[in-house]
Amino acid sequence: MAVTLEQAQRVGYTCLKALLRFAFMVANNLVAIPSYVLYLIMLQPLRMLDSKSFWYIEGVLFKWLLAMVASWGWWAGYTVVEWGDDVKAVSEDEAMVLVNHQATGDVCTLMMCLQDKGTVVRQMMWLMDHIFKYTNFGIVSLIHGDFFIRQGRAHRDQQLVLLKEHLEKYYRSRNRKWIVLFPEGGFLRKRRETSQAFAKKNNLPFLKHVTLPRLGATQVILKTLVEPQENGTPAGREAVMKESKSKGLQWVIDTTIAYPKGEPIDIQTWILGYRQPTVTHVHYRIFPVKDVPAEPEALTNWLYERFIEKEDLLTHFYETGAFPPLQGQTKAISREMTLSNLWLVGIQSLAFLSGGMWYCILQYFYHCLF
Repeated sequence: MAVTLEQAQRVGYTCLKALLRFAFMVANNLVAIPSYVLYLIMLQPLRMLDSKSFWYIEGVLFKWLLAMVASWGWWAGYTVVEWGDDVKAVSEDEAMVLVNHQATGDVCTLMMCLQDKGTVVRQMMWLMDHIFKYTNFGIVSLIHGDFFIRQGRAHRDQQLVLLKEHLEKYYRSRNRKWIVLFPEGGFLRKRRETSQAFAKKNNLPFLKHVTLPRLGATQVILKTLVEPQENGTPAGREAVMKESKSKGLQWVIDTTIAYPKGEPIDIQTWILGYRQPTVTHVHYRIFPVKDVPAEPEALTNWLYERFIEKEDLLTHFYETGAFPPLQGQTKAISREMTLSNLWLVGIQSLAFLSGGMWYCILQYFYHCLF
């Protein structure tokens, strides 16, 4: 089949655009990430004198970095429409966010759609695969205090112990509010067959759009971050003292990401922008943590119920192009998530100006020393 001139021009334009976007992304990383690190090195005296202010500033810088990632997709036309509960109402409370996992673009989507949720982005902690530590963004996540979890049965018990220690050491001391995890433990395409075999063996529902979640990390987070209760009030004097500083984990936000036709966006597409503009749909359900069971078997069943509900939500979405209405509603209400182009340009400009400033400073010290 012969290729027309118009088709060749379209392919050429797409390749040129992808090349330019990749070059911009590389330049963006080369100035933004070192600037983030150097700013925090410069602020180490403040960390010793006023840790709270240091982590506040770090959080602002972290949010700006995530906004830069969001801008790559936003300017390519990869936008978000939100459904279900309005999570802005709990943006200042501590919450655990459970997300289905289809591709690397899921993280980018969350980086985008949480930008307009108050202080959430700068005060959140991510649980991610350990391989992410070795990416260009790994140093940022390491400094921010995210947790890198190693998958596999051989590492599972040790990783849960390390997660508990990490939460105890960093979560409250750095004033974290939301913690994000992907309970399926991997991408849908990689885990679906194993999950379906496990479901068949244990007489559990057959799922196509999600996989059965794993209990470990969720249980550790609930045990570590939820304030113990006695007769409806925090238990013991120590808990009362903690209550004055933190109410503990208060909400579980069940988050379901859906892509048109079930075709997820990966990080390569997000960076290069060769896919046509796409609207990703994100559905939220908020559960009070007091309604989440603590006992392992009951918690497992509760988690399974959430992912069975996700399956139903996604089935409905793929059939109709929309999520079903919440209980008590007659019609599902969607909300278009927007970002300010002026704000994004301002952040990108600040990144490049910071990069230039640090280059001049380092050059000056180099010449002074040598």
